[in-house]
Amino acid sequence: MKADDLQESLLCEFEECLLQSDVRKSAKDVMDLLAEEFIEFGSSGRVFDKQQIINSLQNEPIESLTQRSITEFKTLVLATGVVLVTYRIVRHISGEQPVHSLRSSIWKLNNDRWKMIFHQGTLVKES
Repeated sequence: MKADDLQESLLCEFEECLLQSDVRKSAKDVMDLLAEEFIEFGSSGRVFDKQQIINSLQNEPIESLTQRSITEFKTLVLATGVVLVTYRIVRHISGEQPVHSLRSSIWKLNNDRWKMIFHQGTLVKES
């Protein structure tokens, strides 16, 4: 079953935060959203833990003309306090072809705070 509307809205907001340059550059903001046991399977095929993601985002070039948009956002409750979210992202960079990807994250409620414990991005051709 899908998450209730409030949970779904909150998790979508958190996912959108992680796409914003100011949040991505803030180690504190990223630490607040990712669980200690966080792991990511990147679209590059590499596997990252929480500290590697924080370090990587600190060194990410600022692309002021980049716009990312989330579509087809869905939730699925896996267990009490554990939610899978899936969505598509289209990244637009001025003068370049849009980049499409499928994304999935698992969020876990811990001490009344949602934390991402897993994320995966998969590059796809335009839908």
